[in-house]
Amino acid sequence: MDATTVGADLPTNVFVAGVADCAGRVVERREFNRPGFLSWFGTLIGTEACGSAHH
Repeated sequence: MDATTVGADLPTNVFVAGVADCAGRVVERREFNRPGFLSWFGTLIGTEACGSAHH
């Protein structure tokens, strides 16, 4: 997926996420419960740590 923008509506019970490409076209829209959203979102985000990551 060539996503450049991820938007999420974070209500109490049902999470709705939309993913758009660089032209602004929606390439994915999904609804999740809380555990499902955290699992899905975790696959999109990567982190990098270095010696000064805590600053």
